[in-house]
Amino acid sequence: MNKEEKYDLVLALTEQMKEFGNFYITDTSDLSVAKINDIRRQCFQSEITMKVAKNSLIKKAMEAAGGDYEPIFEVLKGSSSILFSKSATAPAKLIKQLRKKGDKPVLKAAYIDSAIFIGDNQIDTLIKLKSKEQLIGEVIGLLQSPAKNVISALQSGGNTIAGLVKTLQERG
Repeated sequence: MNKEEKYDLVLALTEQMKEFGNFYITDTSDLSVAKINDIRRQCFQSEITMKVAKNSLIKKAMEAAGGDYEPIFEVLKGSSSILFSKSATAPAKLIKQLRKKGDKPVLKAAYIDSAIFIGDNQIDTLIKLKSKEQLIGEVIGLLQSPAKNVISALQSGGNTIAGLVKTLQERG
């Protein structure tokens, strides 16, 4: 790989880090070409982009992306694959599924919306993470709950002041 190709790869990785906001770094060393191709196929089906790059190029891409990736630099040893996804949990679920068939890929680190997870023992935690949309939905649901109670109390009393007073008295 010449200097220009390395520069292009670093630029592409940097853009993907910024675009997706979530990425996982895994160890896929010692896997056969057939197994790697199977992982790539499953990544494609799960809308996950998989790239294999040298650790030094991954580190340069992180530095160029401008985030606080310092803790991840320590795990950039050996062979590394990087998985990009819009969903924070999709790569973790895929890794867990692949691990049922073998001991690889091993999670080295994950970067999820500025949070860093180091080590393979974080897989279960990553699977349980809720997306921004899910959290926003829960907050909206909690905010709507008291308003719904007031509305139902008003409607149950027949929309009259006497009915409202009676309903509030019964609720105590």
